[in-house]
Formats: sequence, C-alpha cells, structure tokens
Amino acid sequence: MAALRYLNSKLAQQIDEELMSAAGAFSLDQLMELAGLACAQALATVYGSDKYPRVLVCCGPGNQGGDGLVAARHLGMFGYRPTIWYPKPGSKDIYKRLQQQCTNMKIQTLEPGLDDQSLRTALASSDVVLDAIFGFSFKPPVRSPFDTALPLISKAGLPIVSVDIPSGWDVEKGNAEGVGLNPDVLVSLTAPKEGAREFKGRHFLGGRFVPKALEEKFQLNLPEYPGFSQIVELPGSSDSQKL
Repeated sequence: MAALRYLNSKLAQQIDEELMSAAGAFSLDQLMELAGLACAQALATVYGSDKYPRVLVCCGPGNQGGDGLVAARHLGMFGYRPTIWYPKPGSKDIYKRLQQQCTNMKIQTLEPGLDDQSLRTALASSDVVLDAIFGFSFKPPVRSPFDTALPLISKAGLPIVSVDIPSGWDVEKGNAEGVGLNPDVLVSLTAPKEGAREFKGRHFLGGRFVPKALEEKFQLNLPEYPGFSQIVELPGSSDSQKL
C-alpha cells in the first residue's frame, strides 16, 4: 500500500472546504461531531476512566475548540468527569449550542477570569488534559490568554491528548518555535499534518468520514479503520510520503 499522505496547511484547508461544498455535502456540525467523537474515543483508548476520570478539556475559540466541546460531551457519556476551560468562547451559534449541550450534561465550564488561577486550580484536580486550543490554521506567536496557559499545561505534568496538531505547533514546521505543548497522544483528523512528522507519542487518525472519491482525488492513502471504531492507531511515520 502507498504511504499515508501528510498535509500542508493549504491542502488541509482545501480538503475541509471540499468536504463542506455542495459536492462534499457535509455540514460543519456533522464533521465536528465525528471529529469530537474520534478524539473522545482516542483518549478513552489510552486513558481509561478507572484511572483517569477527571479530564480537563482546553478549548480555543475556533473549530478546534468546537471539536473539544463535542469530545467533552462524549467523554461525559463514556463515564468521565470532564471540566471545560474555554477562556475565549467562539461567537458563532454552533459554539453556543455545543456549549449548551455540555451544560445539559452537567459538565462544568470554568468561569473566565482576569488571571490564570482557575486554570491552575483545574490542572491540580485533573488526571488528563485534552488539548483542543489551536488547529491547523494557527500561526505563531501565541497570544493571550493562551501564551501563559501553554506553559502552565506543560508544567502540570499531566498526560496530554492533542486534537489534530499540538497547540503551539506550526502545521508544517512542527514545534520549531519551542512554544508548543508536547503531548503523549495525538489525534490527527482527516489526515495527519506535515508538522506532526516529528511527533513521537501514540498517534491516532480520526475522522472516519472522508469519502472514497475525495481520498482518491487527493491521494491520501488512508489506512483501514478497524471494525466500527472511529480511530485507527498509526505506526511510525518515517516512511510516509512528503507532500
């Protein structure tokens, strides 16, 4: 089988747009739901709720944060006790609805404060972090309040599961700036991103929604997902094709 294709920022954006075009026919809600479910499944695969029940879900203001909100709801359904840190909630209706769904599940969202004390407190009473802060459109520098949050999350010593690309990493250059998180688990969505080549932890692919026609058009060479799982674990990536 041909090597799995890693995506640069331009191609990742193009595939997203095509999925949600008239031809692709997906809605943003659908893709976010499937992505968030995959992230929740990956976290639950590695960090069982018996030993890691308290999950701190750190969400950014964009679609990445939306994936985190979906994952938080599913983790609640899976028997975890998630808490959401969401200091700059997105203004779109979809984010408000996703947040309401979490509230309906009795999942706490921390009150945004003027300092990072609520994050410090939450980290001290959590077992694992789900990082859904920045996505593939992120470009350095890291801005407030996330510039102080990333070092706090790193120093907490908790296991970290990152969504699509670790927060603070450039989608193509990886953690070249040295300001990003260093997660233990990465859940790439649709297809892995170029910057994730240097990732050394457990790497899952999620987002079991890419149509065959689109996979063939972009020569993604996706692996087969096992059974009815929303995720597949990737082997070492040294033999993957550069885009």
